[in-house]
Amino acid sequence: MHHRTVAELMTRDVVRARRDLPFKEIVKLLAENDVTAVPVVDELDRPMGVVSEADLLRKSSDQADPSGLTPIPHVGAWERAKAEGARAEELMSAPAVCARPEWTVVEAARLMEVQDVKRLPVVDETDKLLGIVSRRDLLRVFLRHDDAIREEINRDVLQQTMGLGPSAVMAEVRQGEVVLSGSVEFKSLIPIIERLCQNVDGVVSVAEHLAYRTDDVRSSPTGP
Repeated sequence: MHHRTVAELMTRDVVRARRDLPFKEIVKLLAENDVTAVPVVDELDRPMGVVSEADLLRKSSDQADPSGLTPIPHVGAWERAKAEGARAEELMSAPAVCARPEWTVVEAARLMEVQDVKRLPVVDETDKLLGIVSRRDLLRVFLRHDDAIREEINRDVLQQTMGLGPSAVMAEVRQGEVVLSGSVEFKSLIPIIERLCQNVDGVVSVAEHLAYRTDDVRSSPTGP
């Protein structure tokens, strides 16, 4: 099976900010390029962090409300330091959480979830910036056509990996939802087939209506 990689999904023409870029220039950079965040890079084009609209808004939220109706929110020392920052390296969220181009969608998505970030700068073996991948980019795998998903399941999963003939098990796909029908020799094969189908890029769910000829997972009798 061919899993889509970060290199296939990432944006290569990356808008980036120099570490010394002033606050107003960052705001201008975001607005002119219609993006909500940019990686901050050093002199060797290596990501140091990411500066986002949320980082910049800390400066506004740290200021007193002229009406006096809204109190200044309590923030930690590091948040106050960022609110008082004037250049990209003072405002950014750091260190940069990065991905590698050869990673799969699953690997990138898991890192985003664990680190609670919306985008990952993509770097090479020398940590130089190659691109950037966002949540929206990763979701593009679910735009695969049903026919492409069906062909991959039938050819790569059922026939090549599981060694099943075309008439043994059939896959139907609608809106990324897979339904398996047919029969297999052993009951233990059914969850294996399900897991393999779930790992195909673009699959939303898998339902099976598979019969089996031999129950090789029946629990052994217990008792004296």
